[in-house]
Amino acid sequence: MTKDTIAERRKSDTVDQDLAGAFGGIVGPGNILSSFDERLGYARDRLPFAVFRERAGAVAGAVPRLVVRPANQDEIVRIVQLAKARNVPIIPYGNGSGVLGGAIPLGGEIMVDTRRLDKIVSINPTDAVVTVQAGMNGADFERQLNEAGYTSGHLPQSIEISTVGGWLACRGGGQLSSRYGKIEDIVVGLKAVLPDGTPLEVRPVARRSVGPSIRDLMIGSEGTLGIITEATLRIFKQPAVERGVVLAFPSLQAALDSARLIMQAELRPTIVRLYDRVESDERTKDIALFKTKPFLAVLQFCGSEPMVTAEQSMALEIAAAQGGEVGPDGPYQHWKQNRYVAYSQKWHDAGYFNDTIEVTGNWSAIPAMYDAIGNAVRAIYPGIHFGAHWSHVYPEGACQYMTVRLPPMPDDQALPIHQKLWDTVQQLTLDHGGSIAHHHGAGLFRNPWMKRELGAGLAVLQSIKDALDPGNLFNPGKIGLRAGANAKDIRRD
Repeated sequence: MTKDTIAERRKSDTVDQDLAGAFGGIVGPGNILSSFDERLGYARDRLPFAVFRERAGAVAGAVPRLVVRPANQDEIVRIVQLAKARNVPIIPYGNGSGVLGGAIPLGGEIMVDTRRLDKIVSINPTDAVVTVQAGMNGADFERQLNEAGYTSGHLPQSIEISTVGGWLACRGGGQLSSRYGKIEDIVVGLKAVLPDGTPLEVRPVARRSVGPSIRDLMIGSEGTLGIITEATLRIFKQPAVERGVVLAFPSLQAALDSARLIMQAELRPTIVRLYDRVESDERTKDIALFKTKPFLAVLQFCGSEPMVTAEQSMALEIAAAQGGEVGPDGPYQHWKQNRYVAYSQKWHDAGYFNDTIEVTGNWSAIPAMYDAIGNAVRAIYPGIHFGAHWSHVYPEGACQYMTVRLPPMPDDQALPIHQKLWDTVQQLTLDHGGSIAHHHGAGLFRNPWMKRELGAGLAVLQSIKDALDPGNLFNPGKIGLRAGANAKDIRRD
């Protein structure tokens, strides 16, 4: 691993004052961050590998050259034009909540911090849409919608530490995705700035048939094709009724079959969470029912009456036919109270190597995929913590969200094991016909598997990138696309 420590970087660090002055002329000197420690705060997102390196006193990638904090789209246009003229690569930065390294600089980039674009522009009750600036904090956004009687329908675990633009950039999914869809199902229109400084607007009009979706080029592009500045999203009335149910199942297959049949019956619970034996035991160890039916499921139904009661009744009938039995609501209440808590930090602070990997699969493939991954992971490091749950379910399949955790050990021992775990999980997912990501995006860490994931589609994406960004200045080296000339390979350098 690299011997280029934070201390060594600090000693050799210099700032291009001419560049700082040029960008300061656009955003004002007070919105340029140039000190080493200020820039160091933008050197990583929440990628666990980067956390492990920082814990060891190193940086996974590079320290950005500058941080620029624009106040509006016009300033972003001017920043992009200046960056192009100076041949300076750019990475848009929301709140750094991504866990795949999508915001990690690899060499020579400046960071464009969008968090001053932090307001709701308008709420249109007739069309049931909201227009919001991309840098707005997710929790603030949802809170203001709630005050107006609405919800965004998009409530990721990271809502308190993420931005709306970040949701779009990584093609994210919230905890209510089984009912409302992922972010790509909620976005109606958007504004962005292209790599040559051209403003792009996808007007928020109800459906269209005018060629391929330009909107979807931006959603999930992670700053490689444009900087998203504004979005128009669907909004939903806050539900009058919210009701949770805890179920115990005799087997994992029974729980999975119940979820499949519920979704294929065209029911849409707001929450469907199924847990494997490891994660079920963590949540039900003091509940007698789970001694005989050890697999936990949590469902939530929301809306108005009589719809909620009817939907709940139909879902529970399906579950009962698979051996599901209603239990005490303690696990549901615990989930509600902790739904936005990130547990990784306590393990990182204690010296563990904790990571999460989310993939997707169709119902016909999930049982074998889960077994194959679990067996392979436990063979790589006997005694490893491995648990999984399925918390985003659809008629055709579900997201399988896995936690892997190694005990404290030297980095030179743990990091090769960590890499092997990732290699194994992603390859086995593809072997079983699944997708290597559901809502965390591709970022940097999934680059090795993007060719197999997308096939010829990766070359199509690269061609689009080359046409829009011939200088490769927008977040180079991410989502499997070509890296910049000075890019560091964070897994090998």
